[in-house]
Amino acid sequence: MNPLRSWILLFVIIFTSTGHLYADDVQRVEPTFWWVGMKNPKLQLLVHGENISQYQAEINYPGVMLRQVIEVESPNYLFLDLIIGPETHPGSFSINFKNGKRVRFRHQYELKAREAGSSDREGIDGADAIYLITPDRFVNGDPSNDNVEGMKEKANRQNPDGRHGGDIQGIMDRLDYIKDMGFNAIWLNPLLENNMPEYSYHGYSTTDYYRIDARFGSNEQYRLLAETAQAKGIGLIMDMIANHCGSEHWWMTDLPTSDWINFDGRFVQTNHQKSTIQDPYVSDTDRRRFVDGWFVETMPDLNQRNPLVANYLIQNTIWWIEYAHLTGIRQDTYPYPDMHFMTEWTCRIREEYPNFYIVGEEWNGNPAIVAYWQQGKKNPNGYTSCLPGLMDFPLQEALRKGLTENEKDWGQGWIKTYEMLANDFQYADPFSLVVFPDNHDMDRFYTQLGEDLDLFKLGLAYTLTMRGIPQIYYGTEVLMVNRDGGGHGIIRSDFPGGWTQDNLDVVSEAGLSKDQVEAKNFVKKLLSWRKDARAVHHGRVLHYLPSDGVYVYFRIHDNNTVMVALNKNDQDMKLILDRFAQGLENKTRATDIISNKMFDLATTITVPARSPLILQLK
Repeated sequence: MNPLRSWILLFVIIFTSTGHLYADDVQRVEPTFWWVGMKNPKLQLLVHGENISQYQAEINYPGVMLRQVIEVESPNYLFLDLIIGPETHPGSFSINFKNGKRVRFRHQYELKAREAGSSDREGIDGADAIYLITPDRFVNGDPSNDNVEGMKEKANRQNPDGRHGGDIQGIMDRLDYIKDMGFNAIWLNPLLENNMPEYSYHGYSTTDYYRIDARFGSNEQYRLLAETAQAKGIGLIMDMIANHCGSEHWWMTDLPTSDWINFDGRFVQTNHQKSTIQDPYVSDTDRRRFVDGWFVETMPDLNQRNPLVANYLIQNTIWWIEYAHLTGIRQDTYPYPDMHFMTEWTCRIREEYPNFYIVGEEWNGNPAIVAYWQQGKKNPNGYTSCLPGLMDFPLQEALRKGLTENEKDWGQGWIKTYEMLANDFQYADPFSLVVFPDNHDMDRFYTQLGEDLDLFKLGLAYTLTMRGIPQIYYGTEVLMVNRDGGGHGIIRSDFPGGWTQDNLDVVSEAGLSKDQVEAKNFVKKLLSWRKDARAVHHGRVLHYLPSDGVYVYFRIHDNNTVMVALNKNDQDMKLILDRFAQGLENKTRATDIISNKMFDLATTITVPARSPLILQLK
């Protein structure tokens, strides 16, 4: 026989007898890789492939034990429970899939080494200032990815609710601007794949939890953004959604279990009644409708009571923290998922990263409802949480009322802001709350104030000197508006100068109005001063009842004291300082950080009309 024909025949025999040994019939394994040295040694792999459940999985790697294989209703899934021992070395190993004694195919899986100090990373606190960005609307740094083959929705900048082309490269291009303005953290609305037919730009309909949307960039580019930002002193906060996925998520055509999605995969809309969680008299029907109901038909509601769903979401969070060097997480619609799952989610994250910052969105104007979710809160029903922070929606609402209501009407105006702050006794840690004038879901702050620049300055002065962690939405610094009741697509309008054809440019200030430049400089000056203002970062709050349209409070930390006086009146107001002796603490002089004007604190000071006075006491 010809020697060449003999070798070919031998190869065919070996290949067929091993059942396509080197073919990989696995479509997905998630998490896509993992790390050695995690505090929790458990790892659960979701394996997806056609009729994968007919095979037996086998792993042979020192330190890795395949503890359990879980089969589910769909034959196309296996869940592998692994234990990663403390002495396990980084490396790659085969997951063998056998039929009887023969290995039919293999999948290579990698365990990576963690970076030094990963578990000890510092989170966000009161010394930070967050810049919130809707990536599709910020800067189009790479027009070549505006439209990507295989992605259903194409770019259409003329459509307020369409994709406009902003991307990760655009954010990287503006990091110096963000730093120069005085921000040291960025919160990005979701960047994960949203391969939906329409209205996909906002990012809240995830179709792949392990992939950055190609129209924003790639996983590697997202990681590079985090590294580049951190090199400039800017942390990265990832926006996550545990409550729901997108209706075009890859698993929706082949659910692992019938209870993977709430209400058996049928669309039943949530009642949005958030108080059903705390209500001692609530019916099971109403509470279930709130928690298990869907937002809209295109956002299937995930069942976190299913332990496989819960594990998947928790591991996905930890994967992104570790992979992308995250500084924090903002969790969308925090009260909507199963409450006990949310405790497990936060506690598992804090177990791996004790100093990590997570802020939850509980959009409710009642501080008792918001405070319920914070770590350390003692709730009547015994519910406990590991969540460090929440968005301070009650104070945001009270600030708007304080600025816009008539002081001459009883119980109106600044007193609303004062009384809401007095509710801080309900929080376990009010200093870990995020304070903000607006965000991506509400009217622009300048619009809320009737486009009044003086009120805008008063509001920003309050936000940047009050307890908590301040967050400013992109474009707020240049008075972006949404007139005539514009919807979300208008609220999230394009950042001026983010597209080459723009006539306005925030960075160079080309085409900006006088008021826009003034507002930008005002915000920048406040933020620049705030970087070293320890009293504002961590100081206690002392406030005085508003009087005659003027609200006065102090921030005090050791021997550092800041006095803030906010005057809504159309005329200058004289303050008799005897009333504020407790805050002044025998300080005799002060400097206004806005005007650099010196003040003698002997008897009186004058607060300019419709202006903030921010005094560094000496």
